[in-house]
Amino acid sequence: MGTGRSWRDGDAVLHAPGARVPLRIAASYRARTRGLLGRDGIEGALLLTPAGSVHTVRMRFAIDVAYLDRRLRVLAVRTMRPGRLGLPRPRSRHVLEAEAGAFARWGVVRGAVLEVAPVDGAPAEGTGPR
Repeated sequence: MGTGRSWRDGDAVLHAPGARVPLRIAASYRARTRGLLGRDGIEGALLLTPAGSVHTVRMRFAIDVAYLDRRLRVLAVRTMRPGRLGLPRPRSRHVLEAEAGAFARWGVVRGAVLEVAPVDGAPAEGTGPR
């Protein structure tokens, strides 16, 4: 998982500057396509990988969106209302989504470096900066 690694669908933990958050990884085409569609909310966050842009067409709630580079550094953060199309972001390799307002609580801001770990909380090989 991470730089130079193969990502897989599944559960993990997101280590953000101000929080440890339940994370769902969507790495397969099917999981990325489904994303948060049809849901009324999300506990934690969803990581789409690979991804460089997202949309909120047919979504039921506003979301925070963070565009991440290969090293999981936050390139940009946006809040998107339902029915919007996001522009592709140069250098973005992953997109992190959560309910609107969550990133402010977690400290997910431009320039922050995030880490993804297995559910048990131990750092996973290849999931942080190099």
